Amino acid sequence: MAQTPKSLVSKLSKRGPHRVLRGDLALAGQPGVVYTPAEGFNLPAVAFAHDWMTTAANYAGTLEHLASWGIVAAAPSTERGPVPSHLGLAADLRTTLDICTGVRLGPGRISVHPDRLAYAGHGMGAGIAVLAASQDDRAKAIAALFPAPTAPSAVAAAAGIDVPGLILAGAKDVDSLSSDALALDDEWRGESLLRVIDKGSSNGLVEGRRILGFLGVGGAERHTQHVTRALLTGFLLRHLTDDRTYAVFSDADAHFPGTHPATRDETDNNLDPRDAAAHRMSGKIGHLLGR
Repeated sequence: MAQTPKSLVSKLSKRGPHRVLRGDLALAGQPGVVYTPAEGFNLPAVAFAHDWMTTAANYAGTLEHLASWGIVAAAPSTERGPVPSHLGLAADLRTTLDICTGVRLGPGRISVHPDRLAYAGHGMGAGIAVLAASQDDRAKAIAALFPAPTAPSAVAAAAGIDVPGLILAGAKDVDSLSSDALALDDEWRGESLLRVIDKGSSNGLVEGRRILGFLGVGGAERHTQHVTRALLTGFLLRHLTDDRTYAVFSDADAHFPGTHPATRDETDNNLDPRDAAAHRMSGKIGHLLGR
């Protein structure tokens, strides 16, 4: 009997069956971390980009969660300052995938399949994942979690991406100037799925302390983390493995607990594309000031 979206979200929000190992990407010349299952050959892998003014350490729980479900999850920890290079982090993200596929991982009982690769990221990093994928045809899927504006524009890059995309937004900020979720979904050339997390916000995904905490930036949200991890894990297992158990994660009509469809303001849909671009650029300013 096929599992329902509700049962799958419940299962995937919990830790998976694999024991997890942690490694240091710096040993291969790239600052960052990698989490892997303790063993397994021809595994899928995802390179994950962090948000503005955060580090890879702020996503340790999410990366470890993915590894517990059999996915090698690696994250560069560069461009952490107030004026990061988005293209620089995109290049580091591609290098991270190079390491996953070309460098021995763990004690020698782990390998990554070169055709089972994905990019993912959060906030600024979500847009950077799109930028990285636009210059790298290895990726079979892209996950943009609470995407924020980037320079150059990830929205413009999405118009040339054919692989499946998962776009998540928080109900608290999906309509804000600092969110590119709706614009990415509109411009994505291939199949894209946009989900809005009930009562969620972008800041809720970040784990532990962050530099902007003293300014009153919101902290971690357990509900946001659980739902995001479940949807991200299911999406990657659907597109990077042959397991049909997770086919529902590519169904645009499926309803997943803790989420709802995005609604669009009709006045926004009537904006001239140049006005929409200006709107997104103003959103970048809001992103820098508010997060």
